[in-house]
Amino acid sequence: MADLENLRYPVGRFERLKAPLDAATRNAHFETIEATPARFRALVAGKSDAQLDTRYRPDGWTVRQVVHHVADSHMNAYIRMKFAMTEDAPAIKAYDEGRWAELPEAKSGPAGMSLALLDGLHQRWLAFLRHLSDADFSRVYVHPELGRVTLDEAVSLYAWHCRHHEGHLKLGLSAAREK
Repeated sequence: MADLENLRYPVGRFERLKAPLDAATRNAHFETIEATPARFRALVAGKSDAQLDTRYRPDGWTVRQVVHHVADSHMNAYIRMKFAMTEDAPAIKAYDEGRWAELPEAKSGPAGMSLALLDGLHQRWLAFLRHLSDADFSRVYVHPELGRVTLDEAVSLYAWHCRHHEGHLKLGLSAAREK
């Protein structure tokens, strides 16, 4: 069994940006965000409730909860970025993702409803992002824990978030096969 750090952070921890993204890196992040709904759908397709209810690590979420968490998180991300474009350094509200993951629809709802949401959300999010100017990516929102976050950093964070939770899905589904 992998050590706890690798189970928690299968693609490594996120590292905050020290400089703006170049166009190629930004576009690579867009491609990651764009591909995520289909990648998640392919991973969970045909899985039983028992497989979806397998945890990817001790005290971690189930595969099902991860899928619902990503939908919750990415809805918040999209809205935060829109606030950053329409307000001057808005303070955004954080949410207790652990408590959200314990709500009934996140614990037992069909993964398909969040996969459908991610399909439309990611299409809309990318339509928004791909029409921003380079200067727009320096706009910020203020997160209560992270402080000032540029849109470039948010794009980088959520591309990492896609890969991070794809890793969790793979770990959970691998554990489900071993049962």
